Amino acid sequence: MLAATLLVPGLAACKSDGPAPADAGSAASAVPADPKEALLASTKEIEKGNFTFTLAGDGLSGKGLVHKPSNSAQFSMKFDDGSGTSMGMELIFIQPDSWVMLDLGELGAMIPGADKMKGKYQHLDQSKVKGAGELSRYMEEVDPAGSAALTKGITEVQKTAEGSYAGKLDASAATESSALDADTVKALGAQAKALPFTAKVDAEGRLTELVISVPGAGETKAHDIKVTYADYGNATAAQKPPADKVVEASDATYEMFKN
Repeated sequence: MLAATLLVPGLAACKSDGPAPADAGSAASAVPADPKEALLASTKEIEKGNFTFTLAGDGLSGKGLVHKPSNSAQFSMKFDDGSGTSMGMELIFIQPDSWVMLDLGELGAMIPGADKMKGKYQHLDQSKVKGAGELSRYMEEVDPAGSAALTKGITEVQKTAEGSYAGKLDASAATESSALDADTVKALGAQAKALPFTAKVDAEGRLTELVISVPGAGETKAHDIKVTYADYGNATAAQKPPADKVVEASDATYEMFKN
């Protein structure tokens, strides 16, 4: 359950010895006139790994930053399904280290030793992270929602106003997106091939908002998934957690993320 709710920004992708991305202003270019081409181009700046973002959808809310110049990223999220069960997480990555703080709510009572970890940043062993299924996968993606993969699935789109677009996308083709997990797409069936969406770009053509309307399917009620991006080229580096709040991650933590 926990792994299925995590939309973690790409961290391993920040490990780059290449030159820092150019200032946002120098990246300005004409926005393509064709709506689909405009949205495909809108995610290019995300690949440079220097931005802040927010996420919201079906009880999930989160925010964070990716800062490739310092090879760092940070993400926090909270999940509340409205049934009284909630959980939260904060993840910090500063090459080559990463830490996670978990608030498992009522689920914590079911996990031995979880109470001792509450309020602590667990330092992650990178050799164990690689075998931790979901955690490893999410840490290899630079985009928290896989917007580039989603825009590639656009089947129809119209420009509704300056910098605003609306249309439909085929989520079944966006297998690399974390915004819509495989189970949700499977439950949607044929509906996944034509999900309504709206998108906004700034004056330089960079994606600032993507909203996908997901219909009810199975046990999932109808909801919107909203992703926003800001501070392109101007994000700040993530900060290490206070030393007195750091402990080594428990085996139970790695087990939670395994498939």
